[in-house]
Amino acid sequence: MAAASVRQVNIAIIGAGGVGKCFLSQLQQLAARRPSPKLVLTYICTSKKALYSTDHTAIALDDNVSSALASSQQAPLALGKLVDFLGASGAKTVLVDNTSSQDVADAYPLFLGRGISIVTPNKKAFSGAYKLWQAIFSAAEQSGAKVYHESSVGAGLPVLSTLRDLVDTGDEVTKIEGVFSGTMSFLFNSFAPTSGSGGQWSAEVKKAKALGYTEPDPRDDLNGLDVARKLTILARLAGLPVESPTAFPVQSLIPKELESVASGDEFLEKLPAFDAQMEETKAAAEREGKVVRFVGSIDVATKQVKVGLEKFDLSHPIAALKGSDNIISFYTKRYGSNPLIIQGAGAGGDVTAMGVTSDLLKVLAQIA
Repeated sequence: MAAASVRQVNIAIIGAGGVGKCFLSQLQQLAARRPSPKLVLTYICTSKKALYSTDHTAIALDDNVSSALASSQQAPLALGKLVDFLGASGAKTVLVDNTSSQDVADAYPLFLGRGISIVTPNKKAFSGAYKLWQAIFSAAEQSGAKVYHESSVGAGLPVLSTLRDLVDTGDEVTKIEGVFSGTMSFLFNSFAPTSGSGGQWSAEVKKAKALGYTEPDPRDDLNGLDVARKLTILARLAGLPVESPTAFPVQSLIPKELESVASGDEFLEKLPAFDAQMEETKAAAEREGKVVRFVGSIDVATKQVKVGLEKFDLSHPIAALKGSDNIISFYTKRYGSNPLIIQGAGAGGDVTAMGVTSDLLKVLAQIA
């Protein structure tokens, strides 16, 4: 009798930038550490180039993957064709989407419908139109494919898995509140520290950009939309059918007059003229013995979701946050008046990729 064939799971990767590179090295270690199921890389692409064989031959999982991809002459397959390519391999397949692309997110129901599981940090799929969210999970349910996106909120922090466990075990989540942006955390911890005076607002924004904490155009952080996306994802998992990240109040910290300036650099140049507004906000909190922080909150009972500035006592865990850490508090029936708190690095390539890798392990445990 022939020996049973080695169990194999094919891996396809879209995106090989910051998070993608970190994930690749974690995948290499994982494949070496866990021989079964055998993890076979059959497709990898950036927006311009791809690496794959029409017969699904394995791509060597070694230190040369990135350079081989960079020098490849192959173009990425269109998403519809990629669904067919991966679906035709005959092996169980997991798609790892390390992009923040709306187009890729829109195609998730197609992949899942063909039995291809997905792990991703891509927020767009789970915070965009509620219809897409429903289509993703119903496609997964029908085909049995799995979809995990832990890193779409809080990078490697176990935020979504914790919320899922609370909900699935029948606890009643009453409120979720926290600092969901590493950028905003860093900015307010240095602008309005719990002790000492802190810097000028515009100077802190410049510093955050120089340190790589903000998007290339800091307005993409200061408009609050990134936090709104994360809250949308959490609210939906908590059972609120939030239509989109623009369906609830989101406070933007971009002065009206600077919303339409041409570039991020011009924005930073003109921002000092508006420092007085933020100084007054900080002073108003100080007069009450408090500090100001940029938070998101979900009140499940009243179905209210909001993002913006709030004042906190100096002893509050949200006030005492350090550096660019995230903090998420879950108030539930079981935990009573003391919330379950998750805190730690909420951004960075390695910790984000860790969330993706841990999702991959969850999928493997179920499909392999």
